[in-house]
Amino acid sequence: MELLTPTRSTVLQQANPAVKLVVLIMLFIVTVQTRSIDFAIYQAIIYTVLLFMLGGFPVRKTLLFVLPFGLLFVSSSITMILFGKGNTLWWQWGVLRITEESFYRGLHLGFRSIAFAAEGLLFVSTTPSVKLFYALMQSFRLPPRYAYSFMASIRLLPMVWEEFLIRRQALQVRGAQMEGRGLKGLAEHIRMYAVPLLSQSIRRAHRVAVAMEAKQFNGNGPRTYYYPSKLSWKDGAAVLLLVLAPCAAYLAAVWVPWFGLPDVRYHP
Repeated sequence: MELLTPTRSTVLQQANPAVKLVVLIMLFIVTVQTRSIDFAIYQAIIYTVLLFMLGGFPVRKTLLFVLPFGLLFVSSSITMILFGKGNTLWWQWGVLRITEESFYRGLHLGFRSIAFAAEGLLFVSTTPSVKLFYALMQSFRLPPRYAYSFMASIRLLPMVWEEFLIRRQALQVRGAQMEGRGLKGLAEHIRMYAVPLLSQSIRRAHRVAVAMEAKQFNGNGPRTYYYPSKLSWKDGAAVLLLVLAPCAAYLAAVWVPWFGLPDVRYHP
């Protein structure tokens, strides 16, 4: 898809996908273990800036990807703010209760959600799925039968969607209407769509499996790879950038704190 195709090359795009995967998993762990609201805020800011700088997309397209962050922040924080526990009551109306502790924990959760989203988009936007599986096979010894199966399933998704559209158009031409609502309508919908699509997918998957086995994609013998996955100085530069990001966020939280709360967990 052209929408998800980067228009410029960056250091992260040229780095080894396996190396990026390991480093970003470590960054995810750091974000999960974050207890300081200031550290979470700066992580969200820095990872979003890296997405603009190293994602490879124009600013307008990156803004399109970042716009849902606002909805993510509100949906993640509002429940904790309105229903979280706390001792210092600020406002209450029925079951809705906002305390100082729940407010800060809600903000903390919202900014961590933005940091997670930015990290994930940074990896997805700079890592083609094919090169990722090739890197996993060569660097982490992932069995080819699993890697090529995943790649084949990704390629089959557009075909399944096309079959769904054809099925819907065929039903419209024939004037077939679903009868009943609720569980009866759901069962009718499954009967008219899911069963034919599932049977077609099973037959296609069997043909693909037979073809892959005939071409020795089972990993029983030595293989050569169309995309060799090697290490270079660009991997070191990418690792350095990704490691410096949480370090810069931590130093910013220490030097320029917004709230000065080292731990937002509730302690009764």
